[in-house]
Formats: sequence, C-alpha cells, structure tokens
Amino acid sequence: MENQVANSNPNPVRKKNRVLITVIIVLSVIILFTGISFLVMIKYLRNFDEKYVRYETGGKSAEKIAVVDLNYTIISSQNFSREMKMFGEDKSIKAIILRVDSPGGGTAMSHEMYEAVKRVRDGGKPVIVSVGSVCASGAYYVSCGASLIVANPSSVVGSIGVISQYVTFKELAEKIGIKDVTVKSAESKDIGNPFRDATEKDRATIQDVIDDSYDLFVGIVSEERKINIDSVKMLATGRVYTGRQALKYRMIDSIGTFDDAVRIAAKIAKIDGEPTLVREKSKRNIVEVLLSGKSDNTIHEIENFIKNEYLDRPLLQYKFELNSEDND
Repeated sequence: MENQVANSNPNPVRKKNRVLITVIIVLSVIILFTGISFLVMIKYLRNFDEKYVRYETGGKSAEKIAVVDLNYTIISSQNFSREMKMFGEDKSIKAIILRVDSPGGGTAMSHEMYEAVKRVRDGGKPVIVSVGSVCASGAYYVSCGASLIVANPSSVVGSIGVISQYVTFKELAEKIGIKDVTVKSAESKDIGNPFRDATEKDRATIQDVIDDSYDLFVGIVSEERKINIDSVKMLATGRVYTGRQALKYRMIDSIGTFDDAVRIAAKIAKIDGEPTLVREKSKRNIVEVLLSGKSDNTIHEIENFIKNEYLDRPLLQYKFELNSEDND
C-alpha cells in the first residue's frame, strides 16, 4: 500500500527538473531561430551595399553574350532590372541569355522584371530565355518579354494564374491568452489580419484583385505570344505543361538546352565562332559566409525555411505551388 502511494506521488524535485529542462530546450530553440532569422533578414534585405564582379567563360570569339540568372523566387526586381539595364546598354554585349529556373513570385515585381526584359528587346538587343527545370507563373510572365523562349522537353512551363495565401492564428491566440487590438479607418483596412477569420467581403475583395491581376497576365501572354485571348484562357488554369506541350501550345518557341540557346543567340546577333559568356556575381559578405553550407547543413535548411515561408511570400503572387496532395 505504501509503495502504491509512493508511486502515485512522483518526486517533486525530479518533476521540477524535467520542467526546467523543457523550458531551457524551448528557450534555446527560440533563441537559435531568432538569431538565424536576424541573419537571414540582413542577408536578404540588404541591397544598398551590394558589390558585384564580372567573370567571363569559354568562347574563342571576342564577341560577348551576357547570362542573367533568374533562379530564385521573385521577391524583388531591383537587382534583376539593374542587371538587364546594364547589359542592355553595354555595346560589347551582343545578346543576353536569360537562364530561368523559378516558380515565380510577387505580381508587381514580376511585371517590373518583364518590363526590364521587354525594354532591352525593344531596344534591338536579342534576349533569349533558356528554361532549366521550371519557368512557372511569374517567371513565365517575365519570360514573355524576351525575343525567344527555349525550353528542355521535360521543363515545367506555365502555371498562368494568381494566388493569394495567408495563415490565421485566431484559435491558437485565444488558447494562449493573446488578444488582438486593431483600430482601423475602414472595414477592409486589416484584410489579412492573422488574428481574425476572413469575412465574405474580405474574400470578395481579394478575389477582385486576383481577377484583375489574372486578366493582366492573360493579356500579356496573348500579346507577346501572339495567341488568341480565349485560347490563352483555356491554358491559364494554373496548371503547368512540359516543354513539349508548351511548344505545341505556342507558349515557347523551341526545344533545346542552354547550349542551344547560346547558339541561337549567337546566330541572331550575327556572332562568328563561339561567343564569350559574361556573368555577374555578388561578392559574399560575412553574413553569407556564416549562412553558407551544404544542402544537408541544419543552419542552411533553417535559412531556406525562413526564406521560403516568410521572406518569399508576398500577399499576391504569380507563383507555382506544388502541394503534397498533388503527389498522391
């Protein structure tokens, strides 16, 4: 009987130690997450002090072709537009290869990048898109401003559409005693507030904005690809197409690799021999050194999680989302 009583009343010191250890672990995780978040924010929001270097590869010809990489989620157009303008105005650069491997991103930034590409093309310098694995949504929007689009037969192309996503914490906040206080000038001022559920009017307002952005996207594709607007709408369901399918529907101009795109650019630019390829890269700073590492590095994985879930998610996006249920 005494043993049963003893077992039903565990040692309070031991219980206190377990609680203390749990608290320490939780605080350690929070501190680590906060520290890495701070470093990531510095890395991805610092544009004012960015420094760049050029390097040239291959080619026996003195003629040059620039390569601009769009291999990221679109959250800013600043550096891309600067690079396109710089190479567009450089008379030693005879053509530009836009190497695309991106799911898209923010609507406004995608349009600015499209305009930057189109401006160079309309200025008389060939811009050839070379699609790697993915040229979806906002990335396809940007690509429509080029002279030609070349993709691999198995590249993923398209996802013409608009998406808006945000999360709500209302139930969680209520459970842990957090209350939201919002003072606003009008009913729709706090649309997207994570501490309340979306109303029908909220949804209707967001849908109205999405529909207008969708019409703009469809119009750009129709104008640039010379496809009837009704035909574009049949393609613009948000789904993606392989390179071969995209060629069939006139969404791209040719099937080919990066090297094929270089040869096409050289031919259009009337370059004799193999051209020299010019790329620009940013110099790494101490923050990037701290955060760099292999893909299986824990800090690198946390960095990617923070970047993808928080920094790369504008409210309104031209972006291809591959959900887990799509693979079932």
